[in-house]
Order: sequence, then C-alpha cells, then structure tokens
Amino acid sequence: MRYFVYCRKSSEADDRQVMSIQSQRSELERVFAGRDDIEIVETFEEAKSAKTPGRPIFADMIARIELGEAAGIIAWAPDRLARNSIDGGRVVYLLDTGALRDLKFATYTFENNSQGKFMLQIMFGQSKYYSDALSENVKRGNRTKVQNGWRPNLAPFGYLNDKSTKTIVKDPELFPIVRRIFDLYLSGSCTPRQIAVLARDEWGFRTPVRRKIGGTPLSMSSLYHLLLNPFYAGYFNWNGDLYQGRHEPMISLADHERICERLRRPSPIRPKLNEFAFTGLMRCGGCSRQVTAENKVNRFGSRYTYYHCSRHRLGTPCREPAIEVRALEAQIVAFLSSIRIHQAIAGVLASLLKGNDDEVEQRRQAQRRSLQSLLDGSKSQREELVGLRIRRMIDDEEFASRRRNLEREEALTAEKLGALEPSAKPLSPYEALNSFCICAGEWFRNGGVGTKRLILETVGSNPTLSGRKLNIQAAFPFTTLMNLANSPSLLARCHEDRTLGVVRQELDEIRAWFETESGELLATRLQRLTELVASDQAGGPKLALSGHRRSEAGDRSRSGPGRG
Repeated sequence: MRYFVYCRKSSEADDRQVMSIQSQRSELERVFAGRDDIEIVETFEEAKSAKTPGRPIFADMIARIELGEAAGIIAWAPDRLARNSIDGGRVVYLLDTGALRDLKFATYTFENNSQGKFMLQIMFGQSKYYSDALSENVKRGNRTKVQNGWRPNLAPFGYLNDKSTKTIVKDPELFPIVRRIFDLYLSGSCTPRQIAVLARDEWGFRTPVRRKIGGTPLSMSSLYHLLLNPFYAGYFNWNGDLYQGRHEPMISLADHERICERLRRPSPIRPKLNEFAFTGLMRCGGCSRQVTAENKVNRFGSRYTYYHCSRHRLGTPCREPAIEVRALEAQIVAFLSSIRIHQAIAGVLASLLKGNDDEVEQRRQAQRRSLQSLLDGSKSQREELVGLRIRRMIDDEEFASRRRNLEREEALTAEKLGALEPSAKPLSPYEALNSFCICAGEWFRNGGVGTKRLILETVGSNPTLSGRKLNIQAAFPFTTLMNLANSPSLLARCHEDRTLGVVRQELDEIRAWFETESGELLATRLQRLTELVASDQAGGPKLALSGHRRSEAGDRSRSGPGRG
C-alpha cells in the first residue's frame, strides 16, 4: 500500500522544537522503513499548530489522497494529524468513504473498522481537549498576571521581560533612547517623522531582534504606536480594560494624555525644500502678512538667507525691506539678554521663596483635599454605574465606555494626588525659569534651527518686522522679569521693606499664573527645553525643525537684493 509520511511541530519559529520533526522522521523510518507491505511515496513536514484548520501542507496531502496518489498516512501520533474537530472529522470521513484505507502510528495501533474509528475519534477529541485545557490554563495565568500589575506577552520597546522573576524591567540600552523620543515630542521641537529620522540616522536605533522580526529602523506606524501606548505612562490595556502596571513608568499619565491630544490634530506641516528657523512666527509690520525666507547667492558665490514679507508673491510688492538672517538673530539675542534676571532681584526672589514654604504647604493640603474628594467621587460613580448595569438601565457597550472614562479620570487624579504627597519633592518652576533666562542667549547662538525656533516661540509674543527692526513682546512671565530687571529703584534698594513688598506682589502674580494650566505647561516646557538643549550641546543629536515652510523663491532666484 502507498503511504504518505506526515511530520509536524507546533511552533513556526526555527529556534523552537528544533529536533521535533527530525526525531519524528528518524523514529518513523526505524519502525516502518524496509517493510515489504509499505511503499512510502513522499514525506510531508510542516511547522504549524493544528489547533485551528488552515494548514496548507496538510491540506495538500489530503487533496492528493483524494486523487488516489496514496491510500494511507504514517505519523508519530494521532495528535500530529489533528487537534481540531474539522481536520479530525475530515480524516474519519476519508476512512468512511474508502479514499483513506489505513493509518499507521509509532505510538498507537489503528485498525480500520468501526471500533478503530471510534477510538481514533476519542484520540482526536483528547488532543482537542489538551489544546483547550492548555489555552484555559494560559488565560488563567494571564488573568493572574494582570491582576498583579504585570502585562503579559512581550514588553514594548525600552523594556525587557525578566524570565527569572516573570516581570518587566527597564532595558538599559533602549530605555534612555525611547525616553528621549518622548522628550522631543513633548517639547514640540520635532514631528514624529523627524524623530524617526533622528532615531535612525543620529542614534542608530534599531528594533530589538525577535524570532522572526527586528533589527530594522523604527517605522512610522511603530513610532505612532509607541507614542500612543499607555504602557509608558504606567498603565496597560488588556481585553478592553485599563490596568495600572507595577513597572517603572517612562512618562506621566498627564504627558500621555497631552500626546494623544496632539496626535489627534491634523499636521500643518507642508513639504519643504529648505529649513528656516523663523518662518511662520513673524508678521510684516506694514501689511501684517506672514514673513517668509529664502536663500540668495551673490555673484561671488556667497550664500545669504533673507527674511521678507510674503506679499510680493501675490503680485503686490510690500515696501518693507528684507533683512539678513545674521542681523535678525543679533536682534533676537539682544532681546533674550533683556529678560535675564538681575542678580540682586534673584537674591530677593530666593529669599522670598524660602519664606513661602508654609503658604505652599497650605495650598498643597487644599489641593490634596480637593483631589481626594474627586477621587472618592469617581469611585462612587463607578459603584453607581455597576448598579445601573445590574438593573439593566444601560447596555454592555455603554457600561464599558463609561467605566473606561471613569478609570482614566481616576488614574489622572490619583497621579496628581501622588505628586502632592509630602514625600514628593514639588517641582520648582522658578528654578527652570531662572536657568532658562541665564542660558537662553547662549543656547540661541549655539543652537540649530529647531533650538532657535523653540526658544523664540517660548519667550516672544506677536513678533513683527518693520524697517529691518524686530518688534517683539515678551510673553508672561518674562515681561515681569524684564520690568524688575530694568527698574533702577528696585536694584538700588532691593533690601528695603517697601521694595520687598513690590517684589513680593510681582512674585505672587507669577506664582498664581504658574498654578494655572498655561503656567504648568510653560514650566514643563522650560524643564524639557533645559534638558534637551543641555544634551544637544553636550554632543547629542541636534533638535530638528518642526514648523518650517516650503521656499519656492529660494530655488528660483540666484541673486540677492544686495551684495551682502
């Protein structure tokens, strides 16, 4: 009788169950080779699970049996042929129709009669039961792991699965790189595509090597999935529910919400040919149109960059003259120097801050009580929501949606409450503000186009160009710092009680503003800007530009408005 030999292993990975198929083949050759009543037509080998239908090699073998190329199958055990009811039933049906006349196994003796087929069906059922029981055991283990605060399956980029403790720990190599990706995006200095280019070209970032994938640059889809993954904020989704993890978070939940909000907005970035630091930030003082930039080359081959009004593109030239980028940057540096905190005022501010510890603690206690009240109210709403579902006043979909929203709000409130604990060191926006004011001019002179743009966006408000002069207003609280630094009476009498009262009043305004949402965003941006620029100037990858425009005139024109 003509037979097909079928060997199968469950795992498709080359590095798992390496000897499985080889051991099956050698054992079957030892038992059945050399017998006069057996003619082996062909040997089929497949690395695919039999839990569900859809094995292509097995289907091809069955189709050739139906064509009459063979009348029997040799396998190691019945579970090699089928672990699901469809494939098992197909084998039994072929035995019933006579297309398949015999089965031979190394571990089981089969007889083609009613009793043999009955026992074969029991063996197939036992194989299916083993797969189902194994699946239930894995699900039970995953549920236990989730309840203990650990995400099952592979850890995302920046983390590793610790096989000894069955937990998730930081990857010492990738954790700092992924953290820098979040810092760059939260600072607003780079778009996701520019971050992907930086990670690929400057940092040499490659995805971790897995069984079949890995070792490639970070794709855009993987980067978006990384930025939107709540795992990096200390939480993870499992079966549609949000759980708090016990792994070390990379960012706060508030930062994660901010990233999600930014990625939901359409990108205003246009295709670009040249990178300019200040396009889109300034307006013309004569006609209030946007100021654009273009590169010029004089007859000696020297290249210059000029900023001018964009009105001439519409056929109605503007009378405002163009300004060379070096002259424009010199005016910006002079403006940044004017916002530096004077040493005498800085000393007064430091002394006043030390005396405000009691007031700060009282506000923190009030905030803790308010947040605790919100947290208790959120828990009560969840209990009421369960009652509504029990009484069938809402369906499953609405219940799941409202519960996810409550859990997210509860997690954000708990995170804010944890930041106000007595053991937690409060963030000092004044330190970040003072550090930025001292270093802004130097950072601007030595920075790239992205750094310069980010500094000007942070400090300036409504900049205009008129008569080659930059007119710019300082944003709050830099206006207050400029007033304090430029007040001779305060500088000369900073030790007097009356002067201290004036400075205290200004400080209270700044402090109250930093407690608003806009102030918190500025404090976070200043701290991230300080870290990023310090890292860049220490030798790290430069910040990329995120909002530049396309310059068409820069490619068409080959001569400037002057000889430079």
